[in-house]
Formats: sequence, C-alpha cells, structure tokens
Amino acid sequence: MIIVGGVYREECIRPHWSRIFGSAGRAAVALSGLSPDSRLVAYACAGWAEDVRQTMRGLGMTADLQEITHDIAFHYLHPLSVPELVGTPDIPFPSLSASGDVVLRFGMVEGDATISAERAIYDPQHPAAALLFHANGSTAKELAVVLNEAELEYGACSSDPWNYKTIRDRFGADIVVVKRGPLGAVVMQPSGNIKIPAYRSETVFKLGSGDIFSAVFAHLWGERKWPAAEAADFASRAVARYVSTRGTQVSLDGLEDLAPFADGETASRIYIAAPFFTLPQRWLVEEMRGCLAILGGDVFSPIHDVGAFGGPDYIANKDLEGLRSCGTVLAVIDGEDAGTLFEVGYARNLGIPVVALAEVPRQESLTMLEGTGCTITNDFTTAVYRAIWSSLR
Repeated sequence: MIIVGGVYREECIRPHWSRIFGSAGRAAVALSGLSPDSRLVAYACAGWAEDVRQTMRGLGMTADLQEITHDIAFHYLHPLSVPELVGTPDIPFPSLSASGDVVLRFGMVEGDATISAERAIYDPQHPAAALLFHANGSTAKELAVVLNEAELEYGACSSDPWNYKTIRDRFGADIVVVKRGPLGAVVMQPSGNIKIPAYRSETVFKLGSGDIFSAVFAHLWGERKWPAAEAADFASRAVARYVSTRGTQVSLDGLEDLAPFADGETASRIYIAAPFFTLPQRWLVEEMRGCLAILGGDVFSPIHDVGAFGGPDYIANKDLEGLRSCGTVLAVIDGEDAGTLFEVGYARNLGIPVVALAEVPRQESLTMLEGTGCTITNDFTTAVYRAIWSSLR
C-alpha cells in the first residue's frame, strides 16, 4: 500500500504527548505489521526527515519524503480541544504524486497529492477538502471516502446528508464511511447504510484515532478486499484498542473479542454537575459542554439552563428538575464543591449513572463515589466519552 499525507509534530499538554506522527506517519506505523513493504509519501521538515526515514526503515516501510524547511506542528491543550496549528507555509508546496494498486490519501495543510490507484481511500481531514479527491486530477477505479460528520454535512449541501445516492454523487465515491466518534461509524453503500458500533475502552486517548480507523479500513477494504462494513467494524475495534493503549502498531489478533457499547443514539440528556464560581471553573464547564455537544450529547448545564440568579429555592428546584430529566451525570469532583456532591448523591439515589472527573482528588473523598458505582477517571477526554456512552440506550 502507499500512504500519502502529512507528517507533523504533535504536542498535547494533558495528557502529555510529544511525537512526530501526523495522519500519514501514524497510518504508516499502524500498517507496518499488517501491510509490510508499504510506502509513505509525504512532506517532512528537513530537521527531522532522516528520523522519519530511519523509523520507517526499522518497521520495514519505505519513506519517500520531500524535505521542507517548515516544522509544522499541532498543539493541543487536551485531545478534544481545537489545536493551534503552527509552522504552515504561506504558499502551498508543489504537489506530491503517487500511483499504485491501493493508495490511502490524507488531506494535508502544506500541499496536495495527486494519486492514481485501482482502489483509493481518501480521508480529507478538513470539511473544505471533502469534495476534492478528483479536483486535482486524482483517479481511482474504486473510491472509498472516509469522513467525519462535519465533513459529511459540509460536503453534502443537502437536507438529507445520509442519503447514499446524494452522497455518492457529491463525493464521486463508491463507498462513504462516516466516523462518528463515541457513536461508532456508518457505512454508506448501494445496499443501504450500515451502523458500526464503537467498542469498549476504559480510557480514551483521542489524538490520531481517526487515522487508525482510516488505516485499518484501507488495508482491509483496499488490500484484503473485505466487504466495507466488515472492514469498518474491525477498524472501529482497532480504534478501541488504540485509544486505551496508545499502541500505534495494529494487530488484528484479539479484536474479535472486544465488546461494543450500546448500539444506539444519544437518548438521554447529560447533566453537568460542577462548580462555576471562578474563571477556571467556568472555563472547564464551557469546555465540557462544548465537547459533549460536538460529540452528539444533549446537555443540561445549570449555569446555562437555569442561571445563577433567582434565590436558593428557585435555583435548587430548577437544577434538580433538570437533573431528573437527564439520564447521566458528568461531575467535576476536584474541589469537593458542596452543590456538586449533593447532585451526585441525588442522582445515585435515583439510579442515574454518574461519571466523575477527578484529576487531583483526596483518596478518601472518592469513597462514597466508588461505593455507589460511579465511574471515576482523571482524564478529561475519557470522562466526556464515558458520559456519552452512558447516555446511549
């Protein structure tokens, strides 16, 4: 297989992460055990291009790199945050090119790639690039486009973005696979749309999970010629293993043993139980609410949906009324805010599941949470995902 796309530095503050990967680099490492002798085609900063070559050589891969002076990096506060992109050129570099039986092409920030393939898999990496596979002269006898929901909706320009014929005509693709984060994926094909579940993982390291999905799908559909739905299902399983281990090299062994989360949509609201009295506290609530909404969550946030004015009786009654309407509570435990702890206890008394984010707790403060079956994590992304999964029916 040929993998074409970006190789970039990735920096994340919490949890700490500092690697040279990018979509194509990660996909190449992921496929090194599944598709030996594959070739990576990419731009790479001259300062670390030789490191990439040596790494690929050690994995049995070939790296065909066009060296550039720009050290392009994505900086994340956390894996669900909007990254800061640094080091991009003012003018795109001359286009790369590749030709082969199976080509996985990712969208890039510093240039483009023209490919020719028997089977091509295209992951645009940006809504504005979603329709551009053929625009630069790229060709494929069979084309699968792997999108996220934002790319699908942007490219569809339709009130019914889940209509296969509409999407096929818009994207010029035989198969369209839509990644839906905690909700799994959907394979759109002539015989009808097929839902693919997300698979269970105790923790969620989100950076690069979509790259793993596209790489595994490309190998199974493109090289092994598995049916698209089966290939997407194993890609979803591979993602579950990656986000829980951060292990980039993919093996199919044992993936069939993974269990899916509930095969449903977000059926109940998620209540955010958290203090919001200081700027850092309010920032965290805003971040939590925004991330839940982007991932498909229906959120009730007391500060947004009730407010901070009206007196204790009004606020307490309205907050608890909102809590009773929800199917899951996502609570911030650090600081041991009295109102938050009250809401957690109230929810557990009603049998409502609670996911607790506790980054720096006192161990004794977790006793009642652990004893009443709350899910406790010290990772923001994991807390958000677990809350979404808990709300599925």
